Amino acid sequence: MSKSNKITLVIMVLIGIVIFGFSLKDVNISLLIHDLNNINLWWLGVAFLCICLYLLIETFITKILVSSSVKNFTFKDALRVPLVEQLFNGITPFSSGGQPGQLFVMMQTGVDAGRASSVLLMKFVVYQGMIVVNFFLSLMIGFRFVAEKLHYLALFVLFGFCIHFGVILALLLVMYSPRFTKRLTYFVTYPVKWFNQEKFDKLQNNLSQKIDNLYLESIRIGRQWKLLLKVIVLTFLQLSVYYLIPYFIMLSLGYMNANVLMVTSLHIMIVMIISLFPIPGGSGGAEFSFEALFHSYITSDTKLVLAMLLWRLITYYFGMIVGALALLIKPDKVSDPDQH
Repeated sequence: MSKSNKITLVIMVLIGIVIFGFSLKDVNISLLIHDLNNINLWWLGVAFLCICLYLLIETFITKILVSSSVKNFTFKDALRVPLVEQLFNGITPFSSGGQPGQLFVMMQTGVDAGRASSVLLMKFVVYQGMIVVNFFLSLMIGFRFVAEKLHYLALFVLFGFCIHFGVILALLLVMYSPRFTKRLTYFVTYPVKWFNQEKFDKLQNNLSQKIDNLYLESIRIGRQWKLLLKVIVLTFLQLSVYYLIPYFIMLSLGYMNANVLMVTSLHIMIVMIISLFPIPGGSGGAEFSFEALFHSYITSDTKLVLAMLLWRLITYYFGMIVGALALLIKPDKVSDPDQH
């Protein structure tokens, strides 16, 4: 990890401490300690197990995709990919560092850069597709509640849905109409030409290459429909266990009558809202959104803050910690024919 990434990691941890401290300023500390001492560790363990399953399922997805064409890609190497992804997603705006981080650790094992990029592209396409499917279901279940209680957050939710749906449409255009997509990108990026011809040409070449790579990979994977179906099912399960985390946190705090569908739907919306914030990890926006959406379900202020703290520790800081540790693990080497 570079020096700048290490600095960013420290900054994000410090920001988290400040946010946690701000959240606790109006909370009765003695009540907070009492609630913490009476927490149901079994249900909290299930919430922690969910994030572990989330990472393990992505490990299996990575191994399945890479092992379809590369020999000796070990489970250890596959595990490093989602762990490092969590780290770089957490320290970069809009989680933009996750893809390069995954590419880096896959190339460390000896996987060809082109093949690694193709695997990551297909993972991204399926992941985005399942996010949109889950989000559409959450809108059907929980959007009316959000619209009635918190009008301003409803706008963020709809905007987030439009952004992710737009990403899927763009990916589908690339996969099924690459020529039209190239013409469209030429039109969209044309203003760059007015200022810098060289930069415009470089941008066009880069976009054209990426469009061709995604198109060719979609054709290859499309011929392997059994593999694609397996990845789709696993990705749906991966997201499902992740979205269930707040539900089990609520059970650990004694809210045994929590509506699992509504709680899960609200969490899906929170994740969508977080993706709109340019600050790494959506810091500030994530905590605010959680407290705003779950305030109607967790009526105790101390338990609401405690639930938010546990949720952020499990879904955000845990991933960065294990990701930093994964970078220290020495990778195995694979037999990739494209490297010879």
